[in-house]
Amino acid sequence: MAYDTSLVNQVREFLVQIPDIEIEEKEMFAVLNFMVNGKTCVCVRGESLMLRFDPKLQEGLSEKHGYERMLMKGREYKGYCYIHSEGLKHRKDFEYFMTICLDYNKVSRKSKKKK
Repeated sequence: MAYDTSLVNQVREFLVQIPDIEIEEKEMFAVLNFMVNGKTCVCVRGESLMLRFDPKLQEGLSEKHGYERMLMKGREYKGYCYIHSEGLKHRKDFEYFMTICLDYNKVSRKSKKKK
């Protein structure tokens, strides 16, 4: 799988600074998934971030530079989106996106394990 190694390292460097979290990396569904405390938090796909965030923020995020809604089987997934590299050029933007993902991670539920 081809990931932007610079973006992957940027995510790693950001996450390791956060106290009291467990970080796990998993390759799945053509992305590198950064799981925080056992839950998907943020993913890297190519040169883009895939965000998991509070669905209440969807409308505001859709106005951000580099935003792309996440579709699966023709259906929009609320609480998920892609931010392409043009929306990640400034450190403050990257930190904003990472922070909203971490904030939601604190209250989101873990996926049920398949038997």
